[in-house]
Amino acid sequence: MDGKEALKEIKGKRFRPIYVVFGKDRYRIQQFADTLADAMFTADERELGIVKFDTAESVLDEAVLEAETLPFFVERKLVIVRDAAVFAAGGKEGGKLEHRTDRLQQYIENPSETTVILFLVHAEKLDERRKLVKQLKDRNALIAFQELDASELKGWAIRRAAEQKRTLDTEAAELLLSRVGAHMQQLALEVDKLCLHAGVGGQIGRKEVELLTVSTVEEDVFALVDAIAELQVDRSLRLYRQLLIRREEPIKIAALIARQLRIMLQIKELEQHRYSPQQMAGQLGLHPYAVKLAAEKCRKFSTSRLGALLSSIADLDYKMKTGQMDKNFGLELYLLSLGVEKRMA
Repeated sequence: MDGKEALKEIKGKRFRPIYVVFGKDRYRIQQFADTLADAMFTADERELGIVKFDTAESVLDEAVLEAETLPFFVERKLVIVRDAAVFAAGGKEGGKLEHRTDRLQQYIENPSETTVILFLVHAEKLDERRKLVKQLKDRNALIAFQELDASELKGWAIRRAAEQKRTLDTEAAELLLSRVGAHMQQLALEVDKLCLHAGVGGQIGRKEVELLTVSTVEEDVFALVDAIAELQVDRSLRLYRQLLIRREEPIKIAALIARQLRIMLQIKELEQHRYSPQQMAGQLGLHPYAVKLAAEKCRKFSTSRLGALLSSIADLDYKMKTGQMDKNFGLELYLLSLGVEKRMA
């Protein structure tokens, strides 16, 4: 069953007797559970209407027995079962509890009209060899919440801002995703923070994202590589020292510089084969926004220049790791050497 379809039914006060939600996206799984509870109960009814179980601590029969019991003082009952043993592929069947599924299978054939059972399965896949899973699949009770891709996440962030009567522009959304990543809970918090700052009817652009969110180490290293491209020694040293203040290891910084140079070389090669930015992102396993920025920066370099910089940073990395050069000053000397290169150019 599609998650959007299920939520539409729920918001229309049409509830199915059993839902099994699973996937890697824990944020949307929890959002589904919250939406279901909000649709079924008022704030005062929640305590009486919701009963929770965990298959790591209680046998499945207890949840079924609860589902069969009539609710008290509320119209319906919601039985929420956290599960890592019954439905998941590779589930912990060898745990301390033995879960018999026959009683649940019987219940599915004749479910209570006053109870909804919600199974929360934090697993990427269900074990479709099990009769129970097949039975529920036939009843369209399985709902997958897999992680959204970059394009879907960008659209989701823009819509979340729009729901709060703010406008998050595309470039700002891309930068936000490059900083936060695919973690929807953190992304939601950052969007909400930006909306609070912007106010009703406000605009959220790149400037606001840069001001109110924390840059990643990779982003700062990217700026450092940009300074290297421009032979801006003072700026390079300033960015490097800021990374040291953040307690980043010089060897790690050197490795990230090498990675960025390698990515830029790969982009140059893929551009010659007329790959689109989206295709390059898939090929390199990177966020499309990161590819877009790297493609812009690598135009400042020739292929031979990138190769020479990569070779020299690899040599520096070897010397720092083997103790031939002090790691705290090795990279600083490397950046200072750009000044000599600039004067000789």
